[in-house]
Amino acid sequence: MQKLVYRTMAVLCTLVAGTPMGTNLGLVQVLWMLVSGHLLETRGAVIPGLSRLGLGAAAVRRAWATLGQGRWQAAPLLEHWQALVSEEGQWQAHQHAGYQAVAVDVTAFWRPRLQGCATTHFDSRAGKALPAIPVGIVARTGSAGTQRLGLPLALVRADPTQTAHATAAHETALLRAAVAVSGATDALVVDRGFGVRRLQAAGATRYVARLRENFSARRAQPPTYRGRGRRPVRGTVVRPLARRSRGRALPVTEPDRVECWTEAGVAVRAAVWEDLVLADGASGAPTFAVVAIHDPRQRGPLLLASPLPVSARTLRDLYADRWPVEQIPLVAKQLLGAGRQFVSAPETCQRLPELALLAGCVLSYLAATTAAVPTGFWDRRPRATPGRLRRLLAQQSFPVDFPFSPHIRQKRAVTCHLPTGFWAQRRPRSSPAPRIPVPSARPAA
Repeated sequence: MQKLVYRTMAVLCTLVAGTPMGTNLGLVQVLWMLVSGHLLETRGAVIPGLSRLGLGAAAVRRAWATLGQGRWQAAPLLEHWQALVSEEGQWQAHQHAGYQAVAVDVTAFWRPRLQGCATTHFDSRAGKALPAIPVGIVARTGSAGTQRLGLPLALVRADPTQTAHATAAHETALLRAAVAVSGATDALVVDRGFGVRRLQAAGATRYVARLRENFSARRAQPPTYRGRGRRPVRGTVVRPLARRSRGRALPVTEPDRVECWTEAGVAVRAAVWEDLVLADGASGAPTFAVVAIHDPRQRGPLLLASPLPVSARTLRDLYADRWPVEQIPLVAKQLLGAGRQFVSAPETCQRLPELALLAGCVLSYLAATTAAVPTGFWDRRPRATPGRLRRLLAQQSFPVDFPFSPHIRQKRAVTCHLPTGFWAQRRPRSSPAPRIPVPSARPAA
């Protein structure tokens, strides 16, 4: 148990290595509270969760101040996390025909009772947008041991000042950030909520996007002129799936080619349409291919769009690597308790979800790369899951005897001359501007 605790502390100290003195110790304490599940026990209350670590009242206040007012950002923490995972070499990225899947998704931390919440997110259960803190996630997919894990590359906040089309603006900013952090062999993998139009507007040239069932496109080249009437300037319409519109049946367009393969004794068929543009795109617009994969094991066909020159099976495998990005918010919200938060400061409302997502990645990676500890003698086949590791860490208090580096310590600043309590929060009343006497205009004698 001590070895597991020390490894967790070593990872957390590596993450905060670049933050200022004093701030790094507070971040370690907040991250330990998250990975050990104390935020779940206190139902989203941060200060009671820090108190459960066995810290003193002054240390709790310092850690709480670090969360909302400390000099740190999420981007450097992610860079240290990527460097640590790459150095250990236990996590390997997935490759399909020379391409690596970089999943892009948006998750929301619901805040229905937060007063003045400027950001919202659509809730399918409510059927409308609700107050929330949306966070965009960009993660590269790989495996550590036998588990698929996503390595986060960027966390993108929503702009609270963007009131008109806030969701579209956030998704566009997320796609641009994903393009910026992607490598030469990375392919963005998105769900049907983004669409090909936003990917092309963000400058993405390598992507795999799921499409809606009523998606339609056009051929990049117009048909041959038949000698009568106006010359065609746009290509013919291509419908990958048959559907009905206004009581009229719209048949499926004949595919350019068909690919078939067998998986687990099941025959899978894929229809491919190449050299397409958007329905309102010009002849010189970026082209892509559409693939409709018909798998008898699935309820309906899978419709994908991509400009990559690979087979339909490779596109399906790349899209299947999108699902590990869903585990990151799942662990952060459900296992660590960050789905319920009791913070109200604007910066703290943004920082706590980011730290929770990072803590969920750390917990999943440590669980996948550490031998599972059985709960008792009856636990014959323990599984290396983040929930099991969280329960083990919850039994331990904050390891104050850990050999911290000399830089990670409390900042010895003289504060005894500063007021405390009510007098520390009181603001001096602004004095009114002095009045300048204006001489009255009198008639000359």
